Order: sequence, then C-alpha cells, then structure tokens
Amino acid sequence: GDPNAGGDCSAVAAGLRQDVYRLFATSNAFAALKRDGSVVTWGDPLFGGDSSKVYDKLSSGVRQIFCTCEAFAALLDNGSVVTWGDALKG
Repeated sequence: GDPNAGGDCSAVAAGLRQDVYRLFATSNAFAALKRDGSVVTWGDPLFGGDSSKVYDKLSSGVRQIFCTCEAFAALLDNGSVVTWGDALKG
C-alpha cells in the first residue's frame, strides 16, 4: 500500500510484533491497541498516524479506540478521552 497512508509500518514494527489486540483505521492511518492498554500509530500524521503529542496518555490505560475518517479518540480506563488527528474532523 501507499507508505504515506499507513501502508508502511516499518517505523513502528517493533511495537507491533506481539500483543496487538485490535486494529483501527482512519482513511490514511492506523492505530493498534495492545493488550497492555498502550497504542501504536502509523500513517499520515494529518489523519492520526502521529500520536506523539499525546503519547504519554496512550502509553497505558486505553480501553477502546473510536475513529472517524481523519481522527482517533481513545477512551481511557479512568473515563477520560484523548483525541489525535485532524481536530476539525474528530
């Protein structure tokens, strides 16, 4: 697939080698929810492929992920919500 649209996960491959529980996608990015409650993202940064600004909130405690065409939202164990991607589309 298109490496700019999530078709290349080599930059985060180490984080995807084990314990991936569920996968979620926007139009051009992916988010993997791992069994330990952490999240790994890749793809177009404008579509949520870059979650570095909220990395500290996605390193543990994520219960579920929801997505639109261009943004992700994570529901945390403490009931709070973290979003990343296009702020106008999510």
